[in-house]
Amino acid sequence: MPVKEATAAPSASGPSAGTGPRPGAVVQTDGTTFTLWAPAAERVELALIADDGSQRNLDLSHTGEFWTGFVPGVGAGQRYGYRVHGPFDPSHGLRFNPSKLLLDPYARAVDGSLDFASPLIYDSSDGDSAGHVPVGVVVADSDPPPPISRPVHWGETVIYELHTKGFTKRHPDVPEHQQGTYAGLAHPSVIRYLTELGVTSVELLPIHHFLTEPSIAARGLPNYWGYNTLGFFAPHAPYSSSGSRGEQVAEFKAMVAAFHAAGIEVILDVVYNHTAEGGFDGPTLSFRGIDNRAYYRLAHGAAMYDVTGTGNSVDTSHPQVRALVMDSLRYWVEEMGVDGFRFDLAVTLVRNERHEVDIPGHPFLAEVAADPVLGRVKLIAEPWDVGPFGYQVGNFGPPWSEWNGKFRDSVRDVWRNTSDGVKDLAYRLSGSSDLYGDDGRYPYASINFVTAHDGFTLRDLVSYDHKHNEANREDNRDGTDDNRSWNCGVEGETDDRRVIALRKRQMANLMSTLILSTGVPMITAGDECGRTQHGNNNAYCQDDEISWFDWSLPAAWSDQLELTKQLIALRSAHPALRQWHYFSGQPVVSGGRKDLSWIAPHGGEMTDADWFDGNLRTIGMFLAGDALRATDTEGNALTDSSFLLALNATPQTQPVVVPDASWAPAYEVVLDTSHSMVTEVEAGATVPLAARCLVLLRAL
Repeated sequence: MPVKEATAAPSASGPSAGTGPRPGAVVQTDGTTFTLWAPAAERVELALIADDGSQRNLDLSHTGEFWTGFVPGVGAGQRYGYRVHGPFDPSHGLRFNPSKLLLDPYARAVDGSLDFASPLIYDSSDGDSAGHVPVGVVVADSDPPPPISRPVHWGETVIYELHTKGFTKRHPDVPEHQQGTYAGLAHPSVIRYLTELGVTSVELLPIHHFLTEPSIAARGLPNYWGYNTLGFFAPHAPYSSSGSRGEQVAEFKAMVAAFHAAGIEVILDVVYNHTAEGGFDGPTLSFRGIDNRAYYRLAHGAAMYDVTGTGNSVDTSHPQVRALVMDSLRYWVEEMGVDGFRFDLAVTLVRNERHEVDIPGHPFLAEVAADPVLGRVKLIAEPWDVGPFGYQVGNFGPPWSEWNGKFRDSVRDVWRNTSDGVKDLAYRLSGSSDLYGDDGRYPYASINFVTAHDGFTLRDLVSYDHKHNEANREDNRDGTDDNRSWNCGVEGETDDRRVIALRKRQMANLMSTLILSTGVPMITAGDECGRTQHGNNNAYCQDDEISWFDWSLPAAWSDQLELTKQLIALRSAHPALRQWHYFSGQPVVSGGRKDLSWIAPHGGEMTDADWFDGNLRTIGMFLAGDALRATDTEGNALTDSSFLLALNATPQTQPVVVPDASWAPAYEVVLDTSHSMVTEVEAGATVPLAARCLVLLRAL
């Protein structure tokens, strides 16, 4: 039976392209308007699903490229899906099949799971997929969470990357039914830990509703990380402790409110580059059955053009697909209260109709830059994908910050004593101006990291030379072999006290380098207290103790935890250690010292011969606090202490000369990862810099 035709006015979360009514399910006083963009469809049915699984199918009316209708008496909590009729010609990319119950791309909540064993989820079966696939849930508009108590400037930001479930699954203070949920993250004990650590922002691994790939489920494993999105507007339902009929939305908002009240931002890791429908032979769950040729990049005929390694790539060169992404982003800011996004495989989003990387000309970049809602949040690109010319570190331009993979590689190489001198390290320590200084961006365009969810933990980075991914049931073929790690002489766990001591020092060196470098540091959850995955560098399918945060570690690794707190506190207290502008190597004020000086082991400034010495692994970095380019609230240049950061990555103690009195008459030791240096050193003195150590000195 047909439903009453209705159109809903566009809103802030309506279509960016401005080509029709607001998509999705819009609750009104006496019913709900349903709207689906399906320009090539011949007929669209709305399926209203009762609690017992029975359905009431209603025909929607055609309005331009949209199908819409008003259903009286339907409100929040109603489950629904779509059946889209049209030609079924897979060889030409047409995948219409009304026997497949499809999720609304704009669904704000998702209920139900995927029946991996059922052939009914694939095009090859004519059977009805209802009961075997997730469905949408009608959700009424509600107030967003309050904004953060004080906005966090990029220059003050310290990011903490965590997994919503894994972080609290074993937390002893969180009630059992809330462990691993949004409510668990909002628990006072959890937030207290993060505030005492000193981080300003949590970056949540994907919380858009996602599914496990059938191939992973066939191995008896789940997709734990969540990089397999199905619903771009829906919080992942299994992370809700209160229900999946819209309760997950309220619980997520309450979590954001709790973080904001504590002064902590919420940044989402978002996956718009591909969907959970996989490759050509994947399940038909939503986009594929609505308009396969619009939503996905196709190569020749029906072949999927895959630059994500997942079987499909979302085609943001299509205006309405791009509108979906923009609407989703604005929704999470305006309605759900989030403070920023990290875009997984962001290069896929800026490929044009010919699948070529189009920076800076892609309309997605222009729309993001011009959007007033997105202009007030943090935007972080993972600047690569797996396609041709996919590595684009340094190229995204303003207003983007980027994961700096070159920082990770350079810092790892230096501390494992395999770098080609210190040239590259100097760029990384000082904000990577070689990558971000030529397009109007600032040092905080560089998101510095040594580890992330993908790869070894910090403890494993100093404990394993090789990956140990047997638990993933792929015969240890998965995961990178380019770990740039060093096991300190023994593979895996050991009782050797000397090896343990060396590993702890290396962890301290890596964490210190990360937090004291110019740019924005990102800490992977647990690195501050020795979390291990036992050598698994690709734990994407490990929803167990391999991945979960072990809350017995903060006490056992209190030295590493206290060091991390000390480093973050130093960074917060001293603007000289978190500068917002690039260094020039010149005084900021007349008669002052150079803002940055590079000090060679002989005590003078680095010479060309020093810079091109491939064996040099010892360097000093003098940061002058006379005047900084940042200003206070009255427009005056900030001043601070001056600091000398010195590191020795070699396996031998190195005699180094402290710079002469023209820099500073003396220094006090603020930090020494070797715990061997005296508390105060004089200008011009020759001091032994211990093997594999980092020292921070404050000028007196």
